[in-house]
Amino acid sequence: MTENRKLLGKLIVIATVMFGFAYALNPFYRQICEALGLNVLTQKDGVVAYDKNTQVDTSRTVTIEFDGNAQGPWRFRPTQASMTVHPGELNTVMYEVVNTQKRAMNAQAIPSYAPQNATPYFMKVECFCFQQQTLKASEARQMPVVFYIDPKLPREVKTITLSYTFFEIGGGLVKSAAVQ
Repeated sequence: MTENRKLLGKLIVIATVMFGFAYALNPFYRQICEALGLNVLTQKDGVVAYDKNTQVDTSRTVTIEFDGNAQGPWRFRPTQASMTVHPGELNTVMYEVVNTQKRAMNAQAIPSYAPQNATPYFMKVECFCFQQQTLKASEARQMPVVFYIDPKLPREVKTITLSYTFFEIGGGLVKSAAVQ
């Protein structure tokens, strides 16, 4: 019985030391990161200072024009005609689609860019065009495109047009199980 109590005492001491070490590790880690300049959020005059995103080229702007075309029984359009962006800056535009049919339909959007030499510099982070869309009968939906323009875009490119063609896939009725 006394051996069990000794073992329990040792385990309590070990657990207490481990807790103390873990508790002290957080401020120690913060000081190391601050000294090395890693992942630092420092307070200056009561304001939290964040490192500036150096990937954004604020010295120039590019106008992005948006276009939507529908092949089939859809209403499809961007919610805004254009926006002015800085290369490297994250932006979002919404496209709206309405299924005008009394049946569910599968569809896909295919993008195109003008001028064509801008295509490799138009970087989409999130897009409805990445996957097939299923819309219920008479369903309306707003779908985002989150993108940025690579700062390596040639300086002579001042305007890029992003155009989507939205079309039905399969042409038949969608099974009711997929709609529900």
